[in-house]
Amino acid sequence: MHFQSVIILVVLCGVFESNQSRPDCPRILYKADWGGRAAKGVEHTIIPVKYVIIHHTVTPSCSTEEICSDLVTNIQNYHMDELNWHDIGYNFLIGGDGNVYEGAGWHRIGAHTYGYNSKSLGLAFIGTYTSKLPNEKQLEAAKKLISCGVEKGELAQKYKLLGGRTVSATQSPGLKLFQEIKHWKGFTINP
Repeated sequence: MHFQSVIILVVLCGVFESNQSRPDCPRILYKADWGGRAAKGVEHTIIPVKYVIIHHTVTPSCSTEEICSDLVTNIQNYHMDELNWHDIGYNFLIGGDGNVYEGAGWHRIGAHTYGYNSKSLGLAFIGTYTSKLPNEKQLEAAKKLISCGVEKGELAQKYKLLGGRTVSATQSPGLKLFQEIKHWKGFTINP
């Protein structure tokens, strides 16, 4: 009798879980996965945040998890050791391999856009996108991450999508990528 009760419970839990709304999230590699260091300090945002700000890293691009992980590690080292920030400045980085790399992460204040860090999610495409676009895997991973953020309650339903250049003196996210995101849901030039 006990064995049957366990089976019924397992089946019911499976049905309950399958009926829950699950965000269509891309694959996220957390710091432990890509070899990142723990933050020196953490400040939390009040969620849901209102803005998504798109950047590029102005580094070489990457096409494998190993190369992307190395680049993200170098970016984190630069941000923490040279700029003396608490962590990598971006909340997430999008690799050419189609993976998302955790930076500061969900509901944490990054250091990507002065004046907007506490009310935004900073997404950086790994590479330089002044004269070329990120590959299709990167573009899709970023769109899925944004949708995932809305479904998880991290981003406001009516978030505003900005290029870094919209709110600060930078060329980020590069001219080609900026032209691309103008067609994405939530894009605005008037924050």
